[in-house]
Formats: sequence, C-alpha cells, structure tokens
Amino acid sequence: QVQLVESGGGSVEAGGSLILSCAASQNISRYSMSWFRQAPGKEREGIASISSRSRGTAYIEPVRGRFKISRDDAKNTMYLRMNDLTPEDTAMYYCAAYCRQLSNGVCSEAEYWGQGTQVTVSP
Repeated sequence: QVQLVESGGGSVEAGGSLILSCAASQNISRYSMSWFRQAPGKEREGIASISSRSRGTAYIEPVRGRFKISRDDAKNTMYLRMNDLTPEDTAMYYCAAYCRQLSNGVCSEAEYWGQGTQVTVSP
C-alpha cells in the first residue's frame, strides 16, 4: 500500500503558475506516476503521466506545453509544474501511482491515489 499526499494547490489569477507536489510513503521508483484532475460536474481525467525512472512522459492535449510532470525518486516525490493557467484548469488535482490503464499514453486508471489538492484559477 502506497500513501500519497498532494500539496501546492491554491488560488491564482489566469496566466499564473503553480507547482504541485506528491509525496509518497515509500519508494516509488518502480511505479509509473500520474496526475489527474476533476473539475466541478466533470469526471476525473488523467492529464499527465511519467514512467518509472523518468523514461517517458505523456500529456493530454489541453495541458501539453503548459504543464510539466517530473519525479525525484530519491525523495519519493512527484511534481507538476503548471504554467499559463486558465480558469478551465480549475479542479481538484490528484496524484496516482501504479497505472492500471492507459488512454493515448496517459494513465486513465491507477491503483493508489492521494486525497487531492484544489487549484482555482480566476479570470
């Protein structure tokens, strides 16, 4: 069982940036890691994934070029740097470990989940 804790969410204006962190309770080097988000009234969606040992990354189109996923296995931590935020990025953001299912290279279902951190972007 892997416990995941997200941090770094908050409220920003459009065009701003945030860095989310996901701290794991144990070594995550062998796991693929992903970020998901769930906007009000919408289903949770995978937005970015990074393979074990950072061999590859994948993003959904709406965030590609603005968001960057990374990991530091020595610290058992994953990150999501988000630039040029828009109100459409407002959502609860979740980190996940051990991907169970992929959709176009991005994780769509995972084994372990954090509790989420809220990101709110104002116009």
